[in-house]
Formats: sequence, structure tokens, C-alpha cells
Amino acid sequence: MNLYFTRTLFLVFIVFSFPAVSPAQQLTSYVNPFTGTAEHGHTFPGATLPFGMVQLSPDTGIEGWDWCSGYHDSDSSIMGFSHLHLSGTGGGDLGDVLLMASTGEWETAPGSKEDPDAGYRSRFSHDTEEASPGYYSVLLEDDDIRAEMTTALRTGFHRYTFPASEESNIIVDLEHGIRDRTTESFIEVTAENELVGMRRSSGWAADQYVYFVARFSKPFKELTLAEDDALQEAREPSPGRRTEGKASKALLRFTTKEGEAILVKVGISAVSIEGARKNMEGEISHWNFNRVRKDAQETWETELERIEVEGGTRDQMVTFYTALYHTMIHPNISMDVDRRYRGRDGEIHTAKDFTAYTLFSLWDTFRALHPLYEIILPERNVDFIKSMLAGYEQAGKLPVWELASNETGTMIGYHSVPVIVGALLRGNDNFDKDLAYRAMKHSAMENERGLIHYKRMGYIPRELENNSVSKTLEYAYDDWCIAQAARLLEKEKDAEYFAARAMNYKNTIDSVSGFARGKDSSGAWNPDFDPVEVSILGRGDFTEGNSWQYTFFVPHDVEGLINLLGGDKAFAEKLDALFTQEAVVDNEHAVDVTGLIGQYAHGNEPSHHVAYLYNYAGQPWKTQAMVRRIMTELYGSGRAGLSGNEDCGQMSAWYILSSMGFYPVNPASGEYVIGSPLFEEMTIHTGSGEDFEIRVRNDNAEVDKYVQSVYLNRQHYPKSFIRHETIMNGGKLEFSMVGVPSYEWAVSPAYRPGKTQIRTAAPEKEKEAPVPPDARRRMPRR
Repeated sequence: MNLYFTRTLFLVFIVFSFPAVSPAQQLTSYVNPFTGTAEHGHTFPGATLPFGMVQLSPDTGIEGWDWCSGYHDSDSSIMGFSHLHLSGTGGGDLGDVLLMASTGEWETAPGSKEDPDAGYRSRFSHDTEEASPGYYSVLLEDDDIRAEMTTALRTGFHRYTFPASEESNIIVDLEHGIRDRTTESFIEVTAENELVGMRRSSGWAADQYVYFVARFSKPFKELTLAEDDALQEAREPSPGRRTEGKASKALLRFTTKEGEAILVKVGISAVSIEGARKNMEGEISHWNFNRVRKDAQETWETELERIEVEGGTRDQMVTFYTALYHTMIHPNISMDVDRRYRGRDGEIHTAKDFTAYTLFSLWDTFRALHPLYEIILPERNVDFIKSMLAGYEQAGKLPVWELASNETGTMIGYHSVPVIVGALLRGNDNFDKDLAYRAMKHSAMENERGLIHYKRMGYIPRELENNSVSKTLEYAYDDWCIAQAARLLEKEKDAEYFAARAMNYKNTIDSVSGFARGKDSSGAWNPDFDPVEVSILGRGDFTEGNSWQYTFFVPHDVEGLINLLGGDKAFAEKLDALFTQEAVVDNEHAVDVTGLIGQYAHGNEPSHHVAYLYNYAGQPWKTQAMVRRIMTELYGSGRAGLSGNEDCGQMSAWYILSSMGFYPVNPASGEYVIGSPLFEEMTIHTGSGEDFEIRVRNDNAEVDKYVQSVYLNRQHYPKSFIRHETIMNGGKLEFSMVGVPSYEWAVSPAYRPGKTQIRTAAPEKEKEAPVPPDARRRMPRR
């Protein structure tokens, strides 16, 4: 069959076998899973469900920084399709249980990008790729095989449409992984159409277990097993055949007719073969691929409907809903259908009153992703917290960067704290508060990661600990969060202690240079200080950034930072200078510092709140202009639509919240600082059951980026921030936008953010006040 006929047949098949949808009604039609697969986004395009255990996606490469997800747009050949992937991380791992289809002689190795013919790898073209939420498809050109993927929560579903061949093959490769190594594995034949196995590996996650059951829609004609590429004798399948070692592989052969599809269901578990089998049989009990694909699409549609937007361009709609999609890939369900999961102690546990999750990229996601969850998915966020607390009980520590039930110790701070405290302060506290407080205090009172010096001296000396300035600043913020929790729980001595520690950030600010700066044990500032010099994790004074970016990381006391830097005018001028410095980074190894506007680096997290700081200095129009610029210049709907690593949803959460018109500069506080809303109409279906509407009046959406006036529930609203409970109570926030700056709205110190007193109980819903006649005349109208 020629390539043209294959493509035509496939398109006809899709038209008649998959239900038609209306792009105008289906939000999934606005999602582009390829966004972020080019440049340094590090996303994957394959099939997954919201927070699902399985991410079934193509692997085009497994080495190099831009292949952390296993896929990059620059490649033109595919190794195969594995079941676990990372979305947008700066480190690589997973890629477990790879399947690949081929015809002809058996190959045990994938070959190389330079010579795909040397193995089972196949060439492909982006023109034949298709991806939508819960679905991925591509034509494997070397053997004219159409590969399709969809998934349930814990079960991957493959469909391979073969040409006529006596030698149609599928390989199951347990040696394959993304930047890890297999430490032990086995594959066993359990039926004429079924394999089971286990892959244990060591990589970013030091000790990871993946069990699987793979059931095929057609019996094997013959098979062989391999270890270290040494093939056993090929023969008909017989239950009990087994191979084990560090490179277990199964090579399966079928006879196929022209256009015949072979389907494979692969259940995954971190617990056992029995768990994988229960997952597969409990989630996909049939062989109807299209039904599973349709169910996946409907599941995604339901989740995307939590926020409805109107009035944007097609590109903006795709950018927005792709971002919302990316916020719901991680964390991942880690428990089987019987509620058993592998804990951080390596033992098997049963989750009784919560859904167990893994993969917490907390240095990234505490900033905006978890605050977003508190608005649209508060109950799920409680389960995330309960998972963290369970891990503390099992391993004695809250997670810092947890992957596959392993603490990786990656990045700095103890940023599970603001996630937990944010939930406490918002009243979303259906978890053991005493346990949570003990766990948070334990994180802050350890002696490792420079804390021994921080507790004793109020800062971390640069010669005693790498990344000393960044660690001091981030510990200070986390300490502020613990102080609020202590106050809420009436632990006054602790509240005073941690509130004092939260002021340690001042020990990093050099009043002469006006920058956060490293100093040694004697108190002497770094004599070779250069504010544009970038250092990375484990080296230098900063973590994936420089002093220009980190000087502004005092989200809990922006007013105090303003005073240290000379007052409102000087602070705003320093922000101006940040955005107008030469956009270069003097460190060829700082690959994370991307998305530059001057020295502002949107491609990495330390900068994410900075554009909103003008509000604190009484110049909110500058926030509005810069936020709109970032949304427009540093996000897009195409493959290169992200200016840096997606980082498990944080990059996308920034866009979603900023599109709404506000952002949590202090993520735990429940205060959102107002910027420049992007869409004419937005309806947030909050987790409280109430709808919060955002409406914008403008004459030209592209030009009118400045706030002229704001109304909340038909009342004039002069403040440049909004509280979490206001959103969750439901209502309407209306913006009147113009094309020139307004120098009057929210400039008064009384209307600036950062002055909110921490509450001790969730407030009652405010009653709507009557609207004065003159206010009605001034209100924006659509």
C-alpha cells in the first residue's frame, strides 16, 4: 500500500468511526498538546487523562536537556511509545514500558537518529501527527504503520494498523528509559495474548517500580524473549516463559491483513502485577478503542469547562485552553483501583480517606498552580496535601521535589509549606491540621541545606553553602507562611519566632548597591558581585537566576522591601531598570534563564511575580502594560509557544491567572494582585459551587490594556487586589479598559496590595450592597 493511500484510508476511517464534534462547542478543540514541544518547553504530545497515572506518548530521544519529556520537535524519527512522562521539567526520567510496532526482521535495539535503519526506530513526519486531549496518532513511515494512543487513568490503549505482512511485530522494551537505567526487570508470558512484567529503575527517582500487564487483541503467532539483546528461541507462546535481568524485552510476531489493527491494553501499577491487572480490567473491559478515546475527550471537556472564556482571538483561545490542559497533567494519581500505593518509605500502603498522588514540583508550582487549584479544584488540592502529609509520616519529611514516591531533593526551600498554609488560610482545611503544622515546623527546624547557618546567623554565608542568597530569601518566605499557620492555630510563641525569621530577607539586601547580594560569615559582601551574573543549582549565590531577578523575591513583605530600596519612586525605577536592562545572560550554562525582557526572565519561576510589583508602589498602569506584554510576546499557540520549561503547569498557571486579570504575588495569602484581563468574558466555575464572572469593556482589546475603572458586584472597586473569598463567594468583576494609562485608579496607599491582615476564620459571604444611582450610570456596559 502506498503512503498516500494509507493516509487517505486513515482519514476516511477517522471521519466515519469517531463521533463528530463542533469546535464551537468543544473546548478540547482549542487544546494543542504540541505546544511546548519545541525550543525549551519540554512538554510531551501524547495521551493522558487529568492527573492520570499513565502518560502514553512517543519517545524521539532520551538524552540531552531538551529531551526531558522524551520528545522534541526537532526530531524526525520515533523510538516507540512509553507509558510514563514528565511535562515540562528541567530534569529527565520515566519513559517506562516502551512498545514499538514494525514489520520484517526482529530488532532488539532502537537504532539511532543518524541511522534509524539500524534498529526498530522509524522515521515520521509532523504532517502525519495528530494530537488532542486523550489521543495521539502518527504514521510510522518506514513500515507504513498507523500508531494511535489513548488512555484511561491507569491504563494505556494502543492501536497499530498494519499493512499485509507475515512479519508484523511489536516489541516490549524494558531497557528503555529517559535518562535513567534499569536495575532489574522481568517479562513473563501468561497467555497466548498476554504478557506481564516489572521494570525497576534508578534515575532522578532513585528507586522506581513499574509493574504492567499487556493484553493484545490477537494471539501471538510466535514470540521470543531477550536479555541484553540475546534472543531466546522463537516459538509459539506458552504460559510461563520468562526472562529477567537488566534489559528484558519481548518480541512478538503476528500475521496481518492489509489495514488490520492490533490493539494493546497496558495496565500500570507501582504496587504489583495484581494491581496492574485490576487497573486494566477495572478501567477498560472491552476492545473499543474509539469508546475509550471518546471517554477521554469527554473527561477533558468536563475539566476544561471549569473556566469558560469568550471574546478572544483563535490564537488566544488555543493558548488559554492549552495552558489549562497543561495545569492538569501533574501531580499524578499513584494508587491503584484498590487504593493501594507505594509510599515514600518504599512500603505498600492503602489510602483510606484520600486519593494518593505523586510528583510534586513544588519550587515551581507553589507560586501559581496551587493557588489556581484552590479556586477551581480545592478538593483535589486537599488530596495533594494529604498525599504530602502521608509522605511525611512515611519518610519523616515533607516533599521538596517528589517523583514516583521518591524524594529527589531537587531545588531549594520547603515549598510544600505555602501550599499547606495557603489551604489553611483559605479555609480549605479538610486535613489533619496538627499533623500539618508539625510537618511544616519540622521542615523549618532541620539543619541541612544551610538551615543550620540560617537559624544561627539569620542568613546563609556564601562560603558555607551554595545558592546562599536564594535559599535565605526562600526560607524567609516559607517562615512567614509558618508564622501565619501558628497564629491561626494559636501557637503565639511559634508565630513570633517564625515572623522574626521571615525578616531574614533583610540580611541579604545591600543598601549601597540596592541588590540582594551574597556575604560571608564575617558579614562581608561578595567583592566580585555582578547583578547580571547567573548561577545555577548547586553553584554560586543564586539558584537558576541572578540578583536582578532574586532581589524582588520578598512576596510576604513587599512594603518592607520598598522601604529598603528607597521608597515607592526608587522601587518603581528599579523595576523599570530590570525590564530595560540588556536582555543577555552572562552564563552559557544557565539554560533555564530564558524568556527575557531586559533582565526579567519569564522562562523560569523566580521572575513570575515581578511584573505585578508596580501595584505596591502605586503605579499599577506599569503592571498592566508589562503583564499584557508578557502574555502577548512570551506565550503562543504553536509548538514553540512557551518561553521556558512548562514546569508541571506553573508556566501555564501564570497565563491562566493573568488572563483572568490577577495573580497571587504572595501565593499563600489569598490575595490576588490585579493586572490586565485578556478576554472580554470569563466565567470561573469555582470549587465552592459559585460562579465568578469577569467582564471587560473596551473599544480595541489589543490596544486597551490599561484599567480605567473596576466594579465588583456593581459597586465601584478602587483596590488593585482582590481576595480569594470574594472570588469563591461568586459575583461579577467588571473592568473598563482604555488605551492610555490611568494615573488615578488604585494609586492611593490605602488601595494597594500587601496590607491584608491574616484572618483566623473563613468570613461569611458579604451581602450585596445597594447600588447608588450615579454608580449605575458609570458602570461598564456590554
